[in-house]
Amino acid sequence: MGPSNDRSPNRRAALDRYRQRAAIYDWELAAFEPLRRAAVERLQLAPGDRVLDLGCGTGLSLAALHAGSGDAGQVVGVEQCPEMIEIAHERVRCGHWRGVRLICAPVEAAELAGPADAALFHFTHDILQCAAALDNVLRHLRPGARIVATGLKWAPPGPLWALVNGFVLPAALYSVTSLASLDRPWALLEQRLGPMAVEDSLCGGGFIASAEYRP
Repeated sequence: MGPSNDRSPNRRAALDRYRQRAAIYDWELAAFEPLRRAAVERLQLAPGDRVLDLGCGTGLSLAALHAGSGDAGQVVGVEQCPEMIEIAHERVRCGHWRGVRLICAPVEAAELAGPADAALFHFTHDILQCAAALDNVLRHLRPGARIVATGLKWAPPGPLWALVNGFVLPAALYSVTSLASLDRPWALLEQRLGPMAVEDSLCGGGFIASAEYRP
């Protein structure tokens, strides 16, 4: 399964932070909707697929994931913050989406069943730095499952380096409990999957990393 080293994000601090942000979270993430859409597209969902939405927050990805997998598929959203997942539950109720299941638990402790055909990590830096969370997800994927991770990262040297990282730093400090591996947030996942296809976004301050699971 790969090395077990863990960047040790502070789960309690993350929970407290997101409880405070739940009411305004949708507004905060609005600017990143194009990145979310691109990430979901790269999952290449088909009707009947079972997809995991790890750190699903208020459920902003659920509509697109449900549209891709259809009523014959299943979307499993995992979120440890009760205030956030209650908003996600309301989204499901309003959307009348069949086959959407929400789990209020840390990803490393979630009972995911399986196997799943795809997994999405959208703006979930702390989860990507948690070895136990990644291992729990990978245990519940079928061979060939598609995995996509997105989020913020340090921009590489270039003309906009200072400007972009001047945005990334406060955004990261506001959103994550560990800045470990912000140069390559997908590194721990890549250790388990092998080389990932990585695309820069947000002028180098964001990324989309994707791969297939080949145990």
